[in-house]
Amino acid sequence: MEFFEKLGETITTKGKEATDKAKKMAEIASLKSQISTCEEVIKKNYMEIGRLFMEQYKDAEDAPFEKQRTAILNAQAGVEDLQKKIQSLKGL
Repeated sequence: MEFFEKLGETITTKGKEATDKAKKMAEIASLKSQISTCEEVIKKNYMEIGRLFMEQYKDAEDAPFEKQRTAILNAQAGVEDLQKKIQSLKGL
């Protein structure tokens, strides 16, 4: 009988350990999800700061971050040119 009692205790202990581990894993997954949400909020707000900054300095040739300002303006001009080509190909 002692064997079966020890076996039962072992099964109970291992089951509890597995349950505790599953709970920890679920909590870690939840925390990682919350971190991801916070990082997305940070990214969104950094982008908004950048957009506002660009609007304020888009015409200033001595603007801070001149390289990035110029790259954005060039990319915007490229988008406009490509959209015109699309419109032309569509016959509009």
